[in-house]
Amino acid sequence: MKLSIITPCLNCSSTIVRNISSVRSQIWVEVEHIIIDGNSTDNTLDLIAANTTPNTVFKSEKDAGIYDAINKGLALATGDVIGVLNADDVYPSVDILKKVSKIFLEENVDSVYGDLIYFHPDNISTIYRYWKTKEYSPEKIYRGWSPPHPTFFVRRSIFEKYGNYNDSFKLSGDYELMLRLLFKEKISSYYLPEVLVKMQTGGKSNESVKNRFIANIEDRKAWTINELTPKWYSLFLKPLRKLTQFQAFSFPSWQLFKQPTLIKSDVYSD
Repeated sequence: MKLSIITPCLNCSSTIVRNISSVRSQIWVEVEHIIIDGNSTDNTLDLIAANTTPNTVFKSEKDAGIYDAINKGLALATGDVIGVLNADDVYPSVDILKKVSKIFLEENVDSVYGDLIYFHPDNISTIYRYWKTKEYSPEKIYRGWSPPHPTFFVRRSIFEKYGNYNDSFKLSGDYELMLRLLFKEKISSYYLPEVLVKMQTGGKSNESVKNRFIANIEDRKAWTINELTPKWYSLFLKPLRKLTQFQAFSFPSWQLFKQPTLIKSDVYSD
């Protein structure tokens, strides 16, 4: 089984080499790394060129936003399974994609997802948030639940059948995609109960009150364009769920790339 990992980036010189190294380090699996750059003006392009391998697909041109960039990556992808790893993010160990691939092969599911850790951009050893999820159910969607998008791996055939990311969205295109695939189209899924991605804090939807407001509007739009009706509390609960994820744990830097051991009561799950 071949996996295509899409990395959208723009002026990511401080993190892109770490990202590339993380994908390159994955063992016992065939991986195609597709890097879509939006015409960076720092030295991101030089760093990408210096770190490419025969398994790297690279394209740099102006895009209409992150979901447009991911769709460009989907158009180039040749893998059986697609994942998205943003330029600031990494896999926590060298066997993550091996484990994901094994689930697809053994369980014959359409999608796989897992848990996610946020680390602080100023201190990679500090765990800022721990997003622990659980098995999918429609009722959880109504309660504002969704899997962490960076951990969401999907068969390429599913994109071909149900469409790519809706690039009319600026901040919530990932939520719209997962709502459409899991809730509306009822694709099969498998929850792998471990941290699959370590993500740097500072996502676009949370970087300002204005962006959080836009994201909330787009969350509602995601239901509307799919001709779905949320419960009255669904969109209210979605942002509130993040409050349960914040952690006060610090680990030595070498432990960041190990699975954390946390007291059950300290981790929210649903």
